[in-house]
Amino acid sequence: MAILDVQYQQPLGAGGACATRHAWARVPRDPAPAERVALKQRIRELLEERNAVMVSHCYVHPDLQDLAEETGGLVSDSLEMARFGRDHAAQTLVVSGVRFMGETAKILSPEKTVLMPALEATCSLDLGCPAREFAAFCDQHPDRTVVVYANTSAAVKARADWVVTSGCALDIVRALHADGQKILWAPDRHLGHYIQHETGADLLMWHGACIVHDEFKAFELQALMREHPHARVLVHPESPAEVVALAHAVGSTSAILQAARAMQARDFIVATDSGMLHRLRTLLPDKRFIEAPTAGNGATCKSCAHCPWMAMNGLAGVAQVLESGCNAVVVDPRLVARARQPIDRMLAFTAALKTGAATAGLVPHLGAA
Repeated sequence: MAILDVQYQQPLGAGGACATRHAWARVPRDPAPAERVALKQRIRELLEERNAVMVSHCYVHPDLQDLAEETGGLVSDSLEMARFGRDHAAQTLVVSGVRFMGETAKILSPEKTVLMPALEATCSLDLGCPAREFAAFCDQHPDRTVVVYANTSAAVKARADWVVTSGCALDIVRALHADGQKILWAPDRHLGHYIQHETGADLLMWHGACIVHDEFKAFELQALMREHPHARVLVHPESPAEVVALAHAVGSTSAILQAARAMQARDFIVATDSGMLHRLRTLLPDKRFIEAPTAGNGATCKSCAHCPWMAMNGLAGVAQVLESGCNAVVVDPRLVARARQPIDRMLAFTAALKTGAATAGLVPHLGAA
């Protein structure tokens, strides 16, 4: 299969905290039309034969989003993917996304087989928060409650008191702050600063960033807003603060979808991974969605907001793992129980929020693990 090698560099962060400097992704070619039809049909057959279900993130290729829904699976953000995989009866989960999503599915369902079409697909936030360095950082601040973003390895989650997603981070940190807890936050600094601004919480931050959202440019976004004066701006909180400040709505992928559905506007400028545009256009076909700019006038690409690791997922990879059982996610059994605790806390907290139940008893002062 033909592949496209993608490389990137990210500078060392302030204080040396973010160690992501070099990485690569191998992106498969798009199949020809006849091949696409054949692959989709074969995957449908294999899912039934293997008692398997597809779980696809909103950022992966449209083919994988569409096929997941067509076969009774799920297309969503990482929190809903975690819930769905845990609760579904299928004994095999095919996770189209990046590695931490597959690991989370395995942690919550250790008895199930979890396959990934691109097991090497990673995340700059995960890469930029190595477990050993993070543990040392935590050890230096034992008085702080450790809250980590879902975009981290199982080993980092095992060192945390709480795991959060962009959809529930504000509510959980707000509750911890109300309880008087000081927080050690990792790894995304932009999301951390947004949460700190919104809650007033005392956050000590790791210096990480998403290579996609970090590239959105406020001055270019302002220019695009002038071109589309009636458009509403939807921004993911992993974006820089000056971009977030221009938004009409800020939130996770699910929150962006909800805002676009609820707002009366017809036009929207969207500052998140471009894979989300397919989801928005599919569910809201009467509205127009415009990609937010990631680069200035001299750049070769005006809007290049797509994760190279999400792009590693393809139909051929899904068919291959279902055929062979390769690319099974393995998590060190010594980490599973410890990593599951902060994930279960998050799921219990968000379930209580959804039902309107009290959450005060769900935020014990745990301190560093």
